[in-house]
Amino acid sequence: MTAESDIASYCSIMEEIKKRDLVIRGIISRKYTTAFNITNLESICLQVRKILELIALGSMVVNKEEFSKYHKDFHAHWHGGRILKNLHKINPNFYPKPVMEVPSSNPKIKSELINIESGFLTESDFVKVYEKCGKILHAENPFGVKTDYSWYEKQIIDWMNKIVKLLSIHNITLLNDPNMYLIHMRDEKDNKVHGYTFEPRGREKLL
Repeated sequence: MTAESDIASYCSIMEEIKKRDLVIRGIISRKYTTAFNITNLESICLQVRKILELIALGSMVVNKEEFSKYHKDFHAHWHGGRILKNLHKINPNFYPKPVMEVPSSNPKIKSELINIESGFLTESDFVKVYEKCGKILHAENPFGVKTDYSWYEKQIIDWMNKIVKLLSIHNITLLNDPNMYLIHMRDEKDNKVHGYTFEPRGREKLL
């Protein structure tokens, strides 16, 4: 596959994340319900976990060529935490890098990119949230520690805000690829996910 088709696949995965985000926010706002608060929380955590898996799988898609050299069974990988761990060994810069666009002081350039330094879902956050969401999806052992559902209720909004900040506008890096790939989750053209390629000499291309 070419970088263009890989980025197109990545954008498709990002579109699925947006759909799952809508489901989560629909349950939070009580637009949708499973009839019980606990099952609502479990449903939300399932969607958060799937979103995290999609972030990991998206990173695997755009690094597929290198990933497949080390993991011949890459097509069977699904566990978000393990995918991240394996990707980090192959491409230390694989994780999405959140940025914001600001007006440029250069009249020849419409906007400039500034790295977002905090408030987004970090790699360490990813692992913690993934594990927490996994725990709530299992039946509670009557002899074990009781699940604090109120804690989950308080954390979910923070998790989703961090995920949105991570992905809203972000860069992704492909191993041994000099280009910069900029992803807009809601492009002003049509509110859909778009990927832009910035080549070293500054030539821009919409995917």
